[in-house]
Amino acid sequence: MRRSAPTLALVLALAGLAGTAGLTACTAPDDEPPPAPAGLTAQAGSATSVHVMWDAVAQSHGVTRYRVFEGGRAVRELPADRTMVDVTGLTPLTGYAFTVQAEDAAGNLSAPGPEVRVTTPAARAEDRSAPTAPATTTGSATGPRSARLTWTPATDDTGVTAYDVYQGGARIHTAGPGESATTLSGLRPDTVYTFTVRARDGADNSSPDGPPVDVTTPPASGDGPGTAPAGFTATASPGAVTLSWTAPDTGRETSEYELFVNGRSTTVVQFGAGAVPAGRVEHRLSVSEPAGTTWAVKLRARLPDGNWGAFSAERTITLTP
Repeated sequence: MRRSAPTLALVLALAGLAGTAGLTACTAPDDEPPPAPAGLTAQAGSATSVHVMWDAVAQSHGVTRYRVFEGGRAVRELPADRTMVDVTGLTPLTGYAFTVQAEDAAGNLSAPGPEVRVTTPAARAEDRSAPTAPATTTGSATGPRSARLTWTPATDDTGVTAYDVYQGGARIHTAGPGESATTLSGLRPDTVYTFTVRARDGADNSSPDGPPVDVTTPPASGDGPGTAPAGFTATASPGAVTLSWTAPDTGRETSEYELFVNGRSTTVVQFGAGAVPAGRVEHRLSVSEPAGTTWAVKLRARLPDGNWGAFSAERTITLTP
């Protein structure tokens, strides 16, 4: 008896019954490069260093790292979460041209962003004297993700070459020597930031921090009321630290707060039923650390949905005997 040849449909059906092992779907290779980074700036921080910053490329483009070039020569590579770098080992009184390119997981490299030129200042004799700290600092939010800072110019025996903006102990921005204001971008909505400004001279001597300024970014559209505890203060006394704040408007009493000391979660402050303070909240901590110990403290509230809200401002205190 003669058997007919199997039809194409039957062959495909049998292949399906046998499983799909060994079959590989054909997908087009990823050969589309990410867009070039924008917002590049370069500021000489000393006679031998330049601080380079740029805007992050949107996460949707899958950028995994950035490459910094000087005169077409790669000088630094950074992971995608870094958008600033100090390029060191440069020559005084020399012009440099910087560009930045983004690279994705497939190895596609963007076109260079716009080139920025900068000239390092002249080297000076040995200088160990730091500039004075900026006497005043003011700030205000200019939107959910940006803020404007201003400060009083500092003085230095050899001249200020840069102003560095710090937040949470980390430098996040550098401005030029003739600037007394700057706009910060890339912030988070509904967040309290505590900024300080330091002056720097050509020998990389940094001043003490200028006075801190708190800036609260508003919620983004549709985010609802702010979730950060407001008006946070921390006061040291013998054997204790007293914390005080105004509870955020979460729609109900806020009875639970997470306390961070020096950037690490240390305890959860809980108020029992019937003991939740209304309006202004105060909590006293007993401490056993030696006098002179420095704490940077901040806290956040547990929201009605169970998530933690935004952080309060951060306060630095020194424990007393």
